[in-house]
Amino acid sequence: MTALEERIGYEFKNPALLKEALTHSSFVNGKNHHSNERLEFLGDSVLSVVVSKYLFENLDMPEGQLTKLRASIVCEHSLFPFAEKIKLGEEIFMGKGEENTGGRHRRSILADAFEALIAAIYLDGGLEAARAFILPFIPPLDVLKSGRLLIGDYKTILQEIIQQNPEEKVIYELADESGAAHNRVFTSNVLLNGQIIGTGVGGSKKEAEQNAAKEAVKLMGYETN
Repeated sequence: MTALEERIGYEFKNPALLKEALTHSSFVNGKNHHSNERLEFLGDSVLSVVVSKYLFENLDMPEGQLTKLRASIVCEHSLFPFAEKIKLGEEIFMGKGEENTGGRHRRSILADAFEALIAAIYLDGGLEAARAFILPFIPPLDVLKSGRLLIGDYKTILQEIIQQNPEEKVIYELADESGAAHNRVFTSNVLLNGQIIGTGVGGSKKEAEQNAAKEAVKLMGYETN
């Protein structure tokens, strides 16, 4: 059993799945490996199903509130500390360029790897194994009920503000993408009825969109942390 398997309390029957989950795209170039991007896609869905079922069974809330809570749990803002808790950054296979520019501590890389790890566990041991891994990371019910978890998930907060006026429409657009392949910088705009109301920069599209939403929320007169 590897050190990571000991930390997560799960031993893989197929170690190749674990290796794939830990392989960043920067490590693949010229090597006979698969990156974790496809597993990340699957892990996102598995995480959503497990969290949705848990919230449905434990919280007597309207659909809208459950949706916001789920979004705040499965977003990059939350997944990053989950990944840090199990020291996932220490285990990721990545190119030297990515590592030298702080890749092992980059929010987007760790959050994506966490989702890929969920998928690997799901494929190796089934839904119950994935559920057993995910549930300890879900915040206590008193925190979920209080709404404190939503702090930092600015896309959800902005959507909640906009929904007060059903005719309003918010979309996110990628404005710019620059930097070397191992150190991309993304700039995103958030538009309300076609007008830019916020711009954000980040190491991933998700982070850039969150920062754009944060700026929009602040400009609307709401407090941000």
